Amino acid sequence: MAASPASGPAIVVEGARTHNLQNVSVRIPRARMTVITGVSGSGKSSLAFDTLYAEGQRRYVESLSTYARQFLERMPRPDVDIISGLPPAIAIEQRNGVRNARSTVGTATEVSDFLRLLFAAAGEVHCPGCGTRVSRDTATAAAEHLTAGPQAGQRAHVVAAAPGGPNGLAELRRAGHQRLFISGALVRLDELGTEQLLDLAERTTLPVVLDRLRLGPSERGRLAAAIEAAFALGGGRAEIHVEGQAEPLLFDEGHRCVRCGRALEALTPARFSYNSPLGACATCQGFGRVVGIDWDKVIPDSRKSLAEGAIAPFQTPSNRECQDDLERACRRERIRVDAPWAELTEAEREFVVEGEGEGAWRRGGWYGVNGFFRWLESKKYRMHVRILLARYRGYTPCHECRGTRLRAEARAVLVGGRTIAELEALPVAELSEFVARLELGRQARATAEPVLREIESRLAYLCEVGLGYLSLIRQTRTLSGGEAQRIALAAALGARLTGTLYVLDEPSVGLHPRDSERLLGVLGRLVERGNTVVLVEHDPDIIRAADHIIDLGPGAGAAGGRVVFQGSFPELLGDRVARVSQTGALYRRRHLTEPVPLGVPPGQLRIVGARAHNLKDITVEIPLGRLVAVTGVSGSGKSSLVENVLYGNFMRQLGRACDDVGECERIEGLEALADVVLVDQTPLGRSSRSNPATYLKAFDEIRKLLAATPEAERLGLGPGAFSFNVARDAGGGRCEVCAGQGAVTLEMHFLADITVPCEACDGRRFGDKVLGVRLHGYNVTEILELTVDQALETFADSPRIQAALGPFAAVGLGYLKLGQSTATLSGGESQRLKLAAHLSERSERAESGRAGRSAAAGRAGRAAEAGRAGRGRSRPKLFLLDEPTTGLHAADVELLLAALARLRAAGHTIVVVEHNLDFIRQSDHLIDLGPEGGEAGGRVVAVGSPIEVARVPHSHTGRALARLFTESATPPTSPTSRAGGRPERARS
Repeated sequence: MAASPASGPAIVVEGARTHNLQNVSVRIPRARMTVITGVSGSGKSSLAFDTLYAEGQRRYVESLSTYARQFLERMPRPDVDIISGLPPAIAIEQRNGVRNARSTVGTATEVSDFLRLLFAAAGEVHCPGCGTRVSRDTATAAAEHLTAGPQAGQRAHVVAAAPGGPNGLAELRRAGHQRLFISGALVRLDELGTEQLLDLAERTTLPVVLDRLRLGPSERGRLAAAIEAAFALGGGRAEIHVEGQAEPLLFDEGHRCVRCGRALEALTPARFSYNSPLGACATCQGFGRVVGIDWDKVIPDSRKSLAEGAIAPFQTPSNRECQDDLERACRRERIRVDAPWAELTEAEREFVVEGEGEGAWRRGGWYGVNGFFRWLESKKYRMHVRILLARYRGYTPCHECRGTRLRAEARAVLVGGRTIAELEALPVAELSEFVARLELGRQARATAEPVLREIESRLAYLCEVGLGYLSLIRQTRTLSGGEAQRIALAAALGARLTGTLYVLDEPSVGLHPRDSERLLGVLGRLVERGNTVVLVEHDPDIIRAADHIIDLGPGAGAAGGRVVFQGSFPELLGDRVARVSQTGALYRRRHLTEPVPLGVPPGQLRIVGARAHNLKDITVEIPLGRLVAVTGVSGSGKSSLVENVLYGNFMRQLGRACDDVGECERIEGLEALADVVLVDQTPLGRSSRSNPATYLKAFDEIRKLLAATPEAERLGLGPGAFSFNVARDAGGGRCEVCAGQGAVTLEMHFLADITVPCEACDGRRFGDKVLGVRLHGYNVTEILELTVDQALETFADSPRIQAALGPFAAVGLGYLKLGQSTATLSGGESQRLKLAAHLSERSERAESGRAGRSAAAGRAGRAAEAGRAGRGRSRPKLFLLDEPTTGLHAADVELLLAALARLRAAGHTIVVVEHNLDFIRQSDHLIDLGPEGGEAGGRVVAVGSPIEVARVPHSHTGRALARLFTESATPPTSPTSRAGGRPERARS
């Protein structure tokens, strides 16, 4: 019987004080799954990553060479008294740090590497020129084929094409070869005359007869020896001329096409790699795309006619004459200039684009849009021309490899009737089924069996972590943080490590509740191998399944960093725990919130015929002025609908550039909206200098206040002196050793670079002169160390700072430090910071309006503002969000919903791609896509309110909501709960 988590071996942490941890001591059972939860900013990541993993990493480096260990004294050790029982640690974070376009899902999980081994071992080679099957023959196999086939019993000549010329003829005579096979007849050299020998000497090859025999089993050994000699003399090729057959039978020891003679290289894994010069397409260098003209930018609105300016580059004053040339040419050729571009025939479009052929410009004819761009290419030495070309450039699939990235030779090798490019383009789930059904020959199967087992297991891991909808060719840099983390988790499973500590950051991010069970199965498999799994997690299903739970809090920042609870999930739901633990209290009262009636929406958006990616020509209606959640399993088409179709087409209608515009027939109702705002999880920037205080301009006000202090005025320090972006010789007061960053980066060469505190300023960023100036008892470095919540209290007398920082707290980011680099924020934090910026804009407008009104005209000014707001509501904005609950505790989800309610109350429409059930159930309207991911998705499964969707039995989201509503109606049971208790009603 296995030991209970409380009594078995454990990782013991005593006195952890990293960041905001308040002398935390915890016991984490080994070979078990432990969840660390708590409100945002309570210290979860500080305990899991900055303490446990950081100490594991430090101990690893300690085992390295003396050269590596000399940097250990400069590496910050976690602020902790004792950590015992710590195994080797691996951190799998949610952040996707890959920027290389060559990195794909296949390379990250090593599935592509094993596919290349499979194709090198069992691939069927075809000639890329003529398509003929090319096989590598051996003398023994050729002899068996000839003596057992239909040729058996016939007389045959074994012929080799030896090198010709005078030297070749002389060499044959010295070697004792006297017989040639010319024009179907045997010819002896000693019987030829001088003129005939001179004719032979001019030939490049000479057909030498090495043997003549009757094909049969008794002559198999002799035939094999003759073919072996023919291979040696003929450069690896042998011809068998069978009596009565017009064409010889050809055998090739190498990879050479017997029909066209094209020589092919031997199969190696590098031949199938787009990261190797041996396999990469020479035109696109293995990227699959080349820089060319982006016709979506040249013709941004296909509803416009040529006369209305469908060709965008012709509408500038400097190129207006090209528009005149186009219209004259179209009238001459009777091409419709008043019809929308989308309704022109293929021939009409071709005339507009290609013109009247090469040299039309010189002849005074129509040169075409392509001719215009060719003319621009010839003028690239001018700066304004390069800028104009860049405006209309984009990436297009490589015409040589058709986007497959590989050379023609690699694309001509088949396994199971498919090329490696075709297999990598399949969704992982379909590829897994293909590999399971793959039939190979006996010899090929024996060679490839170990490779097939690895491919099958790794594909199964990808499916189990909910990524079956991805393809191997998908670039890693395009993955979300949650997808990147699950890719790393699948790769870790493939490594089959044991006795290791895995630290994961919310692996459930981006997963539909349906897929949480699969993820739990994967995590359970890690535990079964003797690994210890520590998760930072908020998902109720993951928390419920954990062996051990550590709840930190009770608040965020300085109000957190304490252990509120340690134990099992039933114990978490106990009455006593619920009084001190927000996690326990919220999970005790998860129930249906009664929706607030909002009346009839003022209008709707109608997306007709959406066909982007896997969307199946769907029509979707989105009510305006509402909080709309787009739901469905991973890969069902949610982002395609919201980001590619809705956002892309809205941006195109506004005349703005957008890289990936999703195809649809039309979108109705956009005229009711003034603008569209995409608040996604892309990083705010890679600069370590950007921080929350600078992002929302709060630091500008803080620097002004610092410069206005008596000490700063005495020293002659202006606002620039308190900026870490202003050099000292330009009037700044920063440390020049670290350039105001507080840290320096050491290049380790053989390991990842190490960032250590600056020794000159001790990580304080500024010089002593600047640090001597204090405001409210804090110098500039200490102010940057304040959390947003602390800064709001400290600067309560500054309306501008309150207006700038208030939205942080409104979206649950009050725990962030003012000086924390935005490059370290998670995707969810970056998204909520962008949302806070939009809320801050509204706060600043309101604050400026209040500041500009006198006390006497207060009521009149407010009435006028209300009138303006009422008029402004006729054209509100459309906000699009991608999983804003990422990294949020259930308590913080309520804060986020309140912030979004402020936008909705102002008349804006919010469309959210979301999986969080606590968020979904409080949305006004749901659009559920699916029913599955990839090709099995892209359809509308259910629409309506959360209660209406919960009644749809074939909707995965509906079933999860129905289960939640059922659980919510039943009081939780726990060892300490009161019988007959009624759950407390949540705030609406």
